Amino acid sequence: MENDPVIRPFGDTRNDGAIQLSFTLPIAHSERARAAARALCTSMNLTQTNVVHMERLDDRSTFFIVYGRTSASVDLDQLVTAEPEIQEMSIEHVNKTILTKLSRKAVVIGAATGTDAHTVGLDAILNLKGFHGNHGLERYASLDVHNLGSQVSNRALVSRVRELNADVLLVSQVVTHNELHLRNLTQLIDLLEAESLRGNLIAVVGGPRISHELAIELGFDAGFGAGTLPSQVAAFIAGSIQRR
Repeated sequence: MENDPVIRPFGDTRNDGAIQLSFTLPIAHSERARAAARALCTSMNLTQTNVVHMERLDDRSTFFIVYGRTSASVDLDQLVTAEPEIQEMSIEHVNKTILTKLSRKAVVIGAATGTDAHTVGLDAILNLKGFHGNHGLERYASLDVHNLGSQVSNRALVSRVRELNADVLLVSQVVTHNELHLRNLTQLIDLLEAESLRGNLIAVVGGPRISHELAIELGFDAGFGAGTLPSQVAAFIAGSIQRR
């Protein structure tokens, strides 16, 4: 039924269970590798598995793309999701809210921390140009934006928070190998708390593997994933300042 809350993946027809997986196995490219990929999918209870692509990565590893079918389903009525509390606001509304509440500009610091050298997402949120026709935070007259760029150590970032008396901290995390982002973000919050800077600071983290739920668990006020618009971050900042 069209309105049935229980859903499954599909390819050709609704709820047919068609699914596509991609993964790498530590085995040389061979028919034995193909059999290993199919066996792995069978162990995950997939049926009608078909290895549609296998590619040698090196002498000891092979990359696979496999089609299959699953009987697993999701009941939408049972899902509990966490999202940042955001009231849609125009640039003018954001500016008025912040300037009225603070009687000054809000100081915003943004950085990609630790060893993370990726700034595309950070720049899209902060820089005047923004992206998809959505202006970055530098466009807002109520925000004093400081883009510190990439590979900023947590200690250096905390020092800048103190030096600039920041109201908002935006952290970008893209590198997630071996859960490096979790350790890095946890350390950052610990340092802010140790320096008594966490209290009124609005701390936000963003990245492709960041969710709001994860951000809250790590001690941040909000988490934003891929596709977040600058206007959404600006509205969250304004709403948070208004609720102080």
